[in-house]
Formats: sequence, C-alpha cells, structure tokens
Amino acid sequence: MQDQVRLGVDIGGTFTDVVLEVGSAQFSTKVLTTYAAPEDAIIDGMQQVCENAGVTPEAISQIIHGTTLATNALIERRGAKTALITTQGFRDVIEMRTESRFEQYDLNLTLPEPLLPRQHRFTLEERMNVAGDPLLPLSRDAVEALVDSIVPMGFESIAVGFLHSYLNDSHEKLVREVIAARLPDTMVSISSEVSPQMREYERFNTTVANAYIKPLMKSYLLRLKGRLAAAGAACPVFLMHSGGGIISLESAAEFPVRLVESGPAGGAVFAANIAARYGLDKVVSFDMGGTTAKICLIKDQTPKTARVFEVARTYRFKKGSGMPISIPVIDMVEIGAGGGSIAHVDALSQIRVGPESAGSEPGPACYGRGGQRPAVTDADLALGKLDPENFAGGRIPLDPGASEQALAELGRTLEMDATTAAYGVAEVVDENMANAARVHAVENGEDLADYTMIAFGGAAPLHAGRLCEKLCVKRLLVPKGAGVGSAIGFLRAPFSFEATRSVYMRMSQFDAEKVQSLLAEMTEEATAFVQNCAPDQPIHAQTRVYMRYAGQGWEIPVRLSADQAKSPNADIFTDLFEQAYEGLFGRTVAGMEPEITVWAVNATTQIHTPEPVGDLPPQLAAVSVGERALFDPAIGAYVTAQIYARDSLVPGACVAGPALIVEDETTIVVPSSRRARAQPDGTIDISEETR
Repeated sequence: MQDQVRLGVDIGGTFTDVVLEVGSAQFSTKVLTTYAAPEDAIIDGMQQVCENAGVTPEAISQIIHGTTLATNALIERRGAKTALITTQGFRDVIEMRTESRFEQYDLNLTLPEPLLPRQHRFTLEERMNVAGDPLLPLSRDAVEALVDSIVPMGFESIAVGFLHSYLNDSHEKLVREVIAARLPDTMVSISSEVSPQMREYERFNTTVANAYIKPLMKSYLLRLKGRLAAAGAACPVFLMHSGGGIISLESAAEFPVRLVESGPAGGAVFAANIAARYGLDKVVSFDMGGTTAKICLIKDQTPKTARVFEVARTYRFKKGSGMPISIPVIDMVEIGAGGGSIAHVDALSQIRVGPESAGSEPGPACYGRGGQRPAVTDADLALGKLDPENFAGGRIPLDPGASEQALAELGRTLEMDATTAAYGVAEVVDENMANAARVHAVENGEDLADYTMIAFGGAAPLHAGRLCEKLCVKRLLVPKGAGVGSAIGFLRAPFSFEATRSVYMRMSQFDAEKVQSLLAEMTEEATAFVQNCAPDQPIHAQTRVYMRYAGQGWEIPVRLSADQAKSPNADIFTDLFEQAYEGLFGRTVAGMEPEITVWAVNATTQIHTPEPVGDLPPQLAAVSVGERALFDPAIGAYVTAQIYARDSLVPGACVAGPALIVEDETTIVVPSSRRARAQPDGTIDISEETR
C-alpha cells in the first residue's frame, strides 16, 4: 500500500514551520512568516518539502494547520466592525469585567480596553432566570426594530449574549433568525453555541472575540484552501484547536476563537507523544519560538487542560490583566520571550526583554532586514550559540557585526560592552522563563525537580540547558524534529471536540436521572461533531465535571470513568472531588458541601500511541566536526565548545559539555554541567554530568 502523505503547518510570529510526513519519513523546513498574506509562506514551505521528499503536492492526502492569526488579531485589534446584542442592563458587562484588581495597590491600574466601544453594544428587553425559564419573553417585533436600527451602521459581524442563555438558547436563536433575514451577509455568533457556560463576563467576552475575528479568519481559511488547491493540494484541510485536537476547516471558520492557542497546543501534543514513547509521567514541555515561549505541565502523558485562558495581557505575568477566553484549552503559561523578543533598558536602568518582538519583519538586527534593536537571537549569536553562516540551514545568513552594534548600543547606557550586554539579555530572558515555570508549577502544586523537560521550537534547544540548571531539572530531552515540534504535533493529534454545559447541582440535590440524560445529550453532540471530520474512525468519550465547595469562587476538574459517567452516583462524585482537591491543596474542607457547576464531554478519535523507544546501545565516543567559543553563563566566561553534527550521532553516542549539537532548524547547547547521549529514535538525552 502506498505511504500516506500528510502535511503539518504552523504559522508562528517569526517562522512558518512545515512538516511533510511520507509514511514514517519526515521532511521539514522553516520559512519566514509573510504577514500580509500568510498563505504565501505555507505554499513556499509546502513546495520546498515536497521537492525534498520527491513528491508532488497532488500526493498530499491531508493538511493540518495551526496559526497565531486569531491571537494576533485580538492583540492588535485588527478584527471586523462588530456589535453586541445583550440583555437590558448588561450592556457594560465586558467593560466592568469582574471588578477584581490584579494589582491591588496600583492607583494607575491599566485595564485592557473592551473589544467593542459602548456605542456598538445594544440591549433588548428579555430575561431568563437561573433555571433557564423565561421571566421576560422576547418580542420578535423588538428584535426586528433593533436590527433595522443598526443596519445603517454597517456591522460585519454581530455577537449575541443573553443572561443564562446557556440553559435556554431560544432567545438567542430568535435574534440570529431575524438577523439572517434582515442582514443575510452579516456573520452572527451566539453565546449558547460559542461558550455555553456560566459567568457572563467570560461568556460574553468569548462570544464577542469570536464575532470580532470571524470575518478575518473565515476569509483567510477559504482563501488558503483555494491557494492550496491551485498549487495542487486539493485535499481536506483541518485545523488544530486550542484543546489539543483537530476540527474541520468549516467548524474552525464558524468558531475561530477555538484557534487562539492552536499552535502552542500542537507543541503540547508533540511533547505528550514523546513522553509516552519514553514512559514519562511527569514532563514539563518548553516551546520557544521566534516570538513567545510556552511552558506546559504534562502528567500521565496527558497535557493539563483548562476552561479559561487570557490573551493580550496589559501586565506581562499578571493573571487577570488580559481578555478571558472561555473555551477548552491546554493549560500553559505563555510569555513574550522568543528569539525575536526585543531587549531594552527601562527607567530603573534594568535590562528588559520582550514582550515586543521583531518578528520576521524586520526581524532581529542580525537578519539584515532593517531591524536596529537587539533581540534574543542577536544575544545568542554574540555568545557563540549560533553559526552565522548556517542559520536555518544556511538559508538565512546572519550578520554578527549588526548584532554587536545593536548590543553595544544597548549596553552604552549601562556602561557595558557588547558581550556583557548579550550576557545580560540571555540571563534576563532565561530567568523570565524559569520564573514563569516556577510560578506555573507552584499554582498546580508541583515540584519541577521531579520533572523531565522536553524542549522544542527553533530557540528552545539554545536555552533549555540553562533553564534546567536554573530549575534544578535533572533530565532534558530534545526530540528529533524539535525545531518544528508544533507542526509535528499537529500530525499526532486526534480529531476531537468538547461539549460543555453549565448546570448547577449540589450533592444534596443530586439527580442521577437528570445527569444521565445531560451526559448522554452532550456525548451525542460531541460525537456527531467528530464523526463529521472522521466518519470511519472509532470515537471515545471522556467526561469531566468541574466541582467546588459551596461558596468558593472557582472549580477544579474531576475526571469520570466511562462507568461512572453512565451510572452517576453522588457519593462517588464526592469521593473523586475530595481526592482531587486534596491532591491540589493538600487537604479537604470539613463540613462543606461539594457542588457541580460545569459538565464537559470530550469526544476524540484514537490518540496515536508511539512505539516505546528501544534499548540504548553501549556508550560511544562522538566525533567532533569543529569547535567554537561559547559563553557559559554559569561561570560568566567563554569556554571552548566542541561542535557535533546531529545527523552523525549514532544511538549511544555521548557528548560532554560544553558542546554544540547542530542541525538545520536549531542548535542544542549542552552546558558544561551536562552530558548528552543519542537515543535510538534520534532524541538527544541530556542529563547532569557526574564527575
């Protein structure tokens, strides 16, 4: 049988990664992202990998795509002219937020502006109660009058969010029906479909975000499909969603807010796949690209998930300072620390890095594309981590002189030379990432010293060794294809869709029959969604409930087995909740009653199970292909590092630090405190040096 040919594409802020899989063989490339027309970089990358593989685009049977376009549109406010229609009295919910202060003592607190100005938010007289029963019926005449009044304003997209519509969506559907009749070319997003969950601020904001980016994303996705077909790849195109699964292009166009974290989600799936191959139950994935760094905890070979995350934070690390998006998402911490992150000196004469990024246009100073300010890549080049003649396989020559000039300008304010400035930039960005990882671990009740790090992304292998030193992580794995890890992750992800419902239920009022009916309905909905993408594949349903003690403000996830979901029992739910609560917080709370707020059913096709890595052969001495001066931040001085070609490292080959292991898409820095060994699957296994 002919090998299946699949293409994975990840559009990042600096590079677009393309991976072609022909049977078990992989071919990959990195091309600079083309902001004006992102599909240009995809076509260019596809043609490169097809040429390398000796196949034509016509041979591709499936394309899986992840993109940061949705995130960027929200951050840069480049969405459509959008309106919100909501319940009378709730017009300002998205501006009032939750009234919490993420910086309690900052008198000049800067909150993110709502996506829509007040004059684009409209209300109707209607009301559902907390049980979903109509308190104030919605008049069709009132809806028609409102829609007619906003016709002259020329809205491209309309969001509809009513109070308690997650329990009864009849009023939202009536508004959509009237808009379709009066404004057939205007796109509509209703909260009962986009995010059918409690908490009005998060639900309304998510629906507005979906409506805001829907015209842009729908246009892009349809344009991409046409360009791919014209280039010969007239195959099905699927999208990676934020929860770590794959959905159809049509579903992605309808619910583009689910794509906001699609690229990073692919990286987490990639790391989980490597964890399964090595039988690791505690893994921290480290994904560092050109614009951002992402850190995710993976337990029992499954990435941690959440129901809410934030985009466009006004304060870099401050939870609560961004726009909340209430959708199923892989839980990770993301910071503006990538190869293109720009360094500057602040008012306190401290070096700061990011979150502003040089991206691919103009890029870091060393790219020679007009960038004048120093970026992390400039520091890496100055410190000897990169070969200026072989960056990105030699396709992007780097200018060391431009980096030195930019770094010298940065250091002039602090009376530093270029090397010291580069050292400062590298240490600041590494400490930023280490601190973010520590905070994320503590918030989840974990100790990173017990974890193995898996590093991927173009810049991660350059920094992961130093990060492990800072975090006291003893083992680091850099898989084969690490430079394009997220794109490979797309090819490992299952088709999936998660259905959610907010149905409040205390354990003393537990209704087993109602629960059975609810979960059966949600399972049918989620399964039908997946069957539309993968009609011939078996589908499995995973059920979670979100529980808390009565009176608490937030919930924790509790996973149910198939039998527990089919035969729900209040005592079992309580026991599972207390086990999860004690595991997270160290104790339970006596005398308080648990309650359920959200129900979730995730339907998924079979997750790809990799073959376990083979036995490691005896140690072999690796052969160096050269040497280079490399700055060692642990001692604050240059050392002589041996250089090794990754392709030449046979299984069992050992490399003692300091060393550089080079390949086309990235470079692995092995610190002086570590030693590396090549695994049978091509993974570089880096551990503490024992002397």
